[in-house]
Amino acid sequence: MSCYEILDPRFKALIDPVAFLETLHEGNRWAEGPVYFADLRCLIWSDIPNERMLRWDEETGHVSLFRAPVPNANGNTRDREGRLVTCEQGGRRVIRTEWDGSITVLADRYRGRRLNSPNDVVVKSDGSIWFTDPNYGIISDYVGRKDTQEIDGCYVYRLDPTSGDLTVVADDFSMPNGLAFSPDESKLYIADSGFLTDETAPHHVRVFDVAGDRLANSRVFAEIDPGIPDGLRVDVEGNAWISAWDGVQCHAPDGTLICKIRVPEVVANLAFGGKRNNRLFITATTRVYAVFLNVTGAPFPFSR
Repeated sequence: MSCYEILDPRFKALIDPVAFLETLHEGNRWAEGPVYFADLRCLIWSDIPNERMLRWDEETGHVSLFRAPVPNANGNTRDREGRLVTCEQGGRRVIRTEWDGSITVLADRYRGRRLNSPNDVVVKSDGSIWFTDPNYGIISDYVGRKDTQEIDGCYVYRLDPTSGDLTVVADDFSMPNGLAFSPDESKLYIADSGFLTDETAPHHVRVFDVAGDRLANSRVFAEIDPGIPDGLRVDVEGNAWISAWDGVQCHAPDGTLICKIRVPEVVANLAFGGKRNNRLFITATTRVYAVFLNVTGAPFPFSR
């Protein structure tokens, strides 16, 4: 049985009709933050409540422990040099793993006050790091550590690669969550998952125009139902692949919902990868899934 619920004929060009949803691993408590390493042929992701990160080897299918314990790691990406950048929700910081395995703290405070609980992160081709900072990790001892919120909001930040300055680029979100640039980096998509803890709050994805180190012209790109948007990715044709409670929703560049990839668990996040960058890896509650597509993901902004 196909995993696709096709809602618009435009989606048919994005799939191979014989491809199917595969289960790569199970046994997580809340799988999140998948990131693919093409040079190492592996996928790394976070298992937030278990305070660990896992590694799946594409050649063998073997899953091993990448790092533990970690303070509730969530979103992951790679920088211009291919190094792993991680949001530590429980540690209230964004870190970078150097090639020798050492850890560099990139951001943990804004104007002297501790961040809430960094959630997801992307790196632009100029080396700047953009991340979201809701308070999920300080209102729960399950996915973080209950603690005092020191900043008066849940913001989206940009970390300058040269000066190290941290600036707020969006301050009007309820709970900013997943984020992704368009292929040409002229737009930034950001999920607002405030509905999870407040039924009067948004459950949509907004899109902004990127004006250098600033964001402008905010508008709602797509309402996500059922549930909330969490992680998201954009392919080379500008389609947005967004997590939801019933699977992965694919929205055309104009925001139209054109298909759902039905997944039997609530989806948290996703990443493109594989030999041709046409395999969509999906972290969904206790399992990690994958499906081959007929479109490739927008490339990472690093070269090695």
